[in-house]
Amino acid sequence: MLCRGRRMIECRSIWSSRGDTRTVMKHELIAAIDLGSNSFRLQVGKIVNDQIYPLDGVKDAVRLAAGLSPDKVLDLPARERGLLALRRFNERLAGFSPDSVRAVATNTLRVAKNAPEFLREAEVALGFPIEIIAGREEARLIYVGVAHTLPDPHLQQLVVDIGGGSTEFIIGKSFKPLLLESLYMGCVSYSLNYFPDGRIDKRGFRDAETAARRELQAIGHAYRATGWEEAVGSSGSAKAIVEILEQNGFSSGGITREGLEQLKAAMLRAGSLDRLDLLGLKGDRIPVILGGVAIMSAVFKELGLQRMVFSEGALRLGVLYDLLGRYHHHDLRDATVDAFMARYQVERSHANGVARTACHLLACLDPNTTGEDNLDRRFLEWAARLHEIGISVAHASYHKHSAYILANADMPGFSRMDQARLSRIVLAHRGKLARVSALEAGHADWELIVCLRLAALIHRARDGRGLPPAALAREGNSFVLTLREGWLKKLPLTAAALDEEQRHWLTVDHGLKIRTEAARAIVA
Repeated sequence: MLCRGRRMIECRSIWSSRGDTRTVMKHELIAAIDLGSNSFRLQVGKIVNDQIYPLDGVKDAVRLAAGLSPDKVLDLPARERGLLALRRFNERLAGFSPDSVRAVATNTLRVAKNAPEFLREAEVALGFPIEIIAGREEARLIYVGVAHTLPDPHLQQLVVDIGGGSTEFIIGKSFKPLLLESLYMGCVSYSLNYFPDGRIDKRGFRDAETAARRELQAIGHAYRATGWEEAVGSSGSAKAIVEILEQNGFSSGGITREGLEQLKAAMLRAGSLDRLDLLGLKGDRIPVILGGVAIMSAVFKELGLQRMVFSEGALRLGVLYDLLGRYHHHDLRDATVDAFMARYQVERSHANGVARTACHLLACLDPNTTGEDNLDRRFLEWAARLHEIGISVAHASYHKHSAYILANADMPGFSRMDQARLSRIVLAHRGKLARVSALEAGHADWELIVCLRLAALIHRARDGRGLPPAALAREGNSFVLTLREGWLKKLPLTAAALDEEQRHWLTVDHGLKIRTEAARAIVA
């Protein structure tokens, strides 16, 4: 529920019911941070059952994309502006627990070559992890936010969100996105490239609109064929354009094609940004307004729009609702894993058996991972359920195919870092460990890797043997697998495979020892 003054708007849930009655929230307050290409934004919300009351918002016009060089390196001034903003957010987030905060980064940090270095500093400044999300995942979260603010979400909606470095396009209905796309065009990059030094002329508008329409041609046919009943704009550029059009009498409500033409004419008459005098144009929006107007004009022309309404919903609100869904155990990542298992025809009984054994071994190593919400446990379970999806490509080296799919496919709910972690664990679940030898010795993924490797090995016969009589522990840098005496004597192939597995672990800083309950080493 959104609370505006004393008026409350009903919140509709976008997650399908699973018969789960657990609705008690762990936290009263949650927060979303959007590291956008133009602005960094913090939104704090209060949760009461299925309702979100926005309590506080902080915005800092960082203009990160303006610091991106032609060879995609983020310059020092832009990085410093970003870190300063995050230190301010850190003060507001004092006292928040890690699982009540989610920070996402968008296009500029998707493309910047030095993004990993900046993220290390950024996470220290913010005090919380930061995820770089893919373009379509950004589009999905935007739609989640917008859908919760629409008066009639059951209409088929076209949502357009012009950001600083990318523009997202979504067609959705009844809280479900039907089409998701992210195009590499944004108000910051277009303002810098087509209106240098704030100069406003017909050529600049023509070139900017032509470039944007060229990008739109890739999706135009599919979007027009799917259709929509209403067009909706979200985020800063759309909001700024609406305010300018309405306050200057160019539109009686929302964004119109005629109003955009009148706005462009007024801008051309001014000739430059420093002479631009328009009601409703705020100071922090001036440097990027030209690019935003050019892209919006191209959208209207290429998609044949006449009118667009504005929604206050945006990425950060979508992140809040996505976080709320995870609290209620309606995590979209579970649905994505299930969909991938179906798409790649995974043998579910086998994958689930591997997952149960892997999670059992992890619980032996660390009893704190037994909770259903433990993130390490969840990643291990997801990796186990997906470790064989590469067989759909080829059985030979299938783990490499699995890892490639997980690293590069669109996986709703997963950030790029989530996908990279899944890919790494799956890649290492069989064969040479040298592929992940760059992992630090104390990295948590070593425990997930050993658990998945052993579980996959134990269930290799696909005979439905269930949980093995086994326990896993640490002994210095080594892992120790203890098995019930006599169990392995009936399984000579498994015994041989475990012997080979010990040799694999000799190639990295961790060792693996196999023992019976009597602590006698197994000789295969």
